[in-house]
Amino acid sequence: MANLKIRFFSNSLRRNTTFEMYLPNDMRTDIPQEENPYAARKMRTLFLLHGYTGDAGNWVPEEIAQKYNFAIVIPNGENAFWLDGLSTGHQFASFLGKELPEYLRKTFGLAGSAEETYIMGLSMGGFGALHTAFAYPEVFGKVSALSSALIVHKIAHMKEDGGNEVANYAYYHECFGDLETVEESDNNPETLVKKLKESGKKIPDIFMSCGTEDFLLENNREMHQFLDRIGVEHVYLESAGNHDMKFWNEYAVKFSEMMFQ
Repeated sequence: MANLKIRFFSNSLRRNTTFEMYLPNDMRTDIPQEENPYAARKMRTLFLLHGYTGDAGNWVPEEIAQKYNFAIVIPNGENAFWLDGLSTGHQFASFLGKELPEYLRKTFGLAGSAEETYIMGLSMGGFGALHTAFAYPEVFGKVSALSSALIVHKIAHMKEDGGNEVANYAYYHECFGDLETVEESDNNPETLVKKLKESGKKIPDIFMSCGTEDFLLENNREMHQFLDRIGVEHVYLESAGNHDMKFWNEYAVKFSEMMFQ
């Protein structure tokens, strides 16, 4: 796999930013290779989103990308929940859903359509993957969300002197906007997918998972039940596991197989 680190100026973030990219375009010729039926199709693209306190890094096995012929694009979303924050230069949803795909199309010929472009995230990145796919369904055809930090209902109505063990009111207000109305806002993935359903627009294929020992289990079950109630087809899987890389690595492979086959 070719590994690139690209630095460019983002108008959404009002500064230089970097992202990593892995390209399966450097196959060895000195070792006999089995014929790969996926190598003949146009290369697809997977956006990979990190979690809270994380940063850009590849956690999809390179052999999976080689096998199914897809590029991996890994942006850095800081701790912004991959949303358009209130402050100038904190427009992470616009960066991820519009600016970065356009840059990839222009510069590398990747992410040309929703049929070729998918998104996957863990924890905060799982939230971001769902939100981004539902906000930009014309860009992303499939979404995979692992142990998603679906916290909208927990932070709703938080007061200015409030907070929790993760962050304070000011942080959540910066990321999500008005916490009194956040449940009905477009910063709630439930609101976005419900709008897509009601409008008859195509909804990205959805793959979700959570470990049965994960502290976010109930949040993910609630999202699964919500999607069932409004009649949105999706894959939801639970198995033994915690909020850790062991579980995420397992489902990165499992869902990559489902998404790219």
